Amino acid sequence: MSTFNEIHSAIVEGNAEQTKAGVIQALAEGTAPADILNQVMIPAMTKVGSLFEAGEYFVPEMLIAARAMKEGLAILKPHLAAAAIEPVGKIAVGTVKGDLHDIGKNLVGMMLEGTGFEVIDLGVDVPPEKFADAVKQGVSLIGMSALLTTTMPMMKATIDHLTQTGLRNQVRVMVGGAPVTETFARGIGADGFAADASSAARKALALLTK
Repeated sequence: MSTFNEIHSAIVEGNAEQTKAGVIQALAEGTAPADILNQVMIPAMTKVGSLFEAGEYFVPEMLIAARAMKEGLAILKPHLAAAAIEPVGKIAVGTVKGDLHDIGKNLVGMMLEGTGFEVIDLGVDVPPEKFADAVKQGVSLIGMSALLTTTMPMMKATIDHLTQTGLRNQVRVMVGGAPVTETFARGIGADGFAADASSAARKALALLTK
């Protein structure tokens, strides 16, 4: 089995140690860091997303696959930086103020990282001002999560705050979470909605290339 195939299988199966070993081996073989990312790691996470959407993978399988990807990326990142490989975009993710749920947000962050984004994790219980600060620091996309119907209004409050501070036209806003719908997203003025972590990565790419 080629090194690329080994890395691909390791990520899909959620084997972090094998993923790290494969990345180290590929680098030792002289493979360009960008090729490892674009030709094997991102396609592996795309495969994981497809398995999830087909009902063959569930959240636990996605989490361990994303963690394996993250472990491999940790080794690859210094080499990407040294080769001046730019991330596809810079995104800040966070669970809105009043909401302490983080599993969905964490999974979205890992899937985005696996798609080539630089991800800034703002954590949970994030006030509008903290999202605004991220925009001031140059993020091109914000991903807001809410798992409670009672905290969903904070998504609109955050978008309103971005508008009031003159930052709204500098950033795309994507929302998601169990109670969030496409209709709700449109109603509060968000640019996009993602039902799950797999579609969040695709939606983020689509928003940045619009």
